[in-house]
Amino acid sequence: MNLVIVESPAKAKTINKYLGPDYEVLASYGHVRDLPSKDGSVLPDDDFSMHWEADAKGAKRLSEIAEAAKRADRVILATDPDREGEAISWHVLEVLNKKKVLKDTHVERVTFNAITKSAVLDAMAAPRQIDMELVNAYLARRALDYLVGFTLSPVLWRKLPGSRSAGRVQSVALRLVVDREIEIEKFKTQEYWTVEADVSAGGDPFLARMVKHDGKRLTKFDLGNEASAHAAQAAVKAASFKISAVEKKPGRRSPAPPFTTSTLQQEASRKLGFSAQRTMQAAQKLYEGIDIGGETVGLITYMRTDGVQAAPEAIDEARQVIAGVYGKEYVPESARIYKTKAKNAQEAHEAIRPTSLARNPGSLRLESDLGRLYELIWKRMIASQMEAARIERTSIDLESADGKTGLRATGQVILFDGYLAVYEEGRDDAPKLGEEGDEDGGRLPQVKEGADGRVIDARADQHFTEPPPRYSEASLVKKMEELGIGRPSTYASVLTVLRDREYVRMDKNRFVPEDKGRLVTAFLEQFFARYVEYD
Repeated sequence: MNLVIVESPAKAKTINKYLGPDYEVLASYGHVRDLPSKDGSVLPDDDFSMHWEADAKGAKRLSEIAEAAKRADRVILATDPDREGEAISWHVLEVLNKKKVLKDTHVERVTFNAITKSAVLDAMAAPRQIDMELVNAYLARRALDYLVGFTLSPVLWRKLPGSRSAGRVQSVALRLVVDREIEIEKFKTQEYWTVEADVSAGGDPFLARMVKHDGKRLTKFDLGNEASAHAAQAAVKAASFKISAVEKKPGRRSPAPPFTTSTLQQEASRKLGFSAQRTMQAAQKLYEGIDIGGETVGLITYMRTDGVQAAPEAIDEARQVIAGVYGKEYVPESARIYKTKAKNAQEAHEAIRPTSLARNPGSLRLESDLGRLYELIWKRMIASQMEAARIERTSIDLESADGKTGLRATGQVILFDGYLAVYEEGRDDAPKLGEEGDEDGGRLPQVKEGADGRVIDARADQHFTEPPPRYSEASLVKKMEELGIGRPSTYASVLTVLRDREYVRMDKNRFVPEDKGRLVTAFLEQFFARYVEYD
């Protein structure tokens, strides 16, 4: 008999169906042992030796696994294909060896990136040994988490009654939120004005912004008060303009790569309003399998990854689906190949993608969260293999007869929508007026250089500079990833802990630090600065 160990009972049930009666599949229900939160669990002076304990539930499950292992000819460790999964396999093997139940039993490690029959059977045909480099990476992180948390948390309990915990990643994430709040409080708003005009040059009117006044190019704060703005407005109304330049620049916009854990959490936050935790719970269910026509099938690949590459067969399937649904012109000449840019990316896994792109979102009946997340993943994967969007950026410059006043109109037109027919990546905060990325959209009318430009109307508008926005879940996850803080698999739990500890609260889906959170950060910065550094 072959004994297979996986993490979750849902996964165990599905895999048992694929493998048949010669296999018994048991679930470990996640991690089976942990470091007890007491002194001496990690001993730095004894070569960082670690002392593990299983809780009552974990001990019971390990006993069940040990009993089954006694009857087995082969034990197959098939936990998740990441560092945590490798660690669970190592823990199970350590316990089975301690219980002396293996004797002549053959032990193998297999990993699959998707829970489909073909992926599971292919993995079973290519077993390997436990990867001790991955296990050691897990042990180092776990020891660090324990030493930082166990060193700092008791100090906080003593010195700041009411504070609950500190942690290697948690405390740095909290500091980011607190630092942003301090930045907002220190921010001094500055007044500035802009002048815009409705102009006609023989055809339809268009909107132009004043860029030159009194012979000088205008910078953001040159029109700093109402008087100067109204003087500029009067100059525009009084001047007679000619079109001095018309410039058309072709441009291309390429699609974003398929999802990593981090980008999935960011986009689900922007587009669906999901918290990181809600995203990961839905993704876990899609990965572990959904009943379709009486058969349980995993709908997406493994959801904890920082890889952006996709399997060649997935890319081929994407190209076929694109040609069939959108037409040949939407398929680029050669497949798009993506490479990871994340600061501390280390997983060799594929990006998050549907296990079969032929299962389009409309053909599946999924509960609300699962359906919406699956559609997001499907569209992102399809878009990642589509042709670039072709755009034309146009600018029209107008100059007054005396050369002292200048206006500019900008616009962009999509000539071919390409991947935009399916998907466009969201942004956390819209660009402010005049900032890079602030395109005045829309098509501009055809005008000829040298033609007269008639000002129909001119307006002066007051604006104030704004402080940087508070972090949303999406922008905080993005910032943590940029700084190399934590791992994709930990973002959801870290953000949840900050809320549960009441260090932060959410206001309009933005993080606001509570007094308790600010106090903890100030204390750690003062006395334990190296634990909360992120620069």
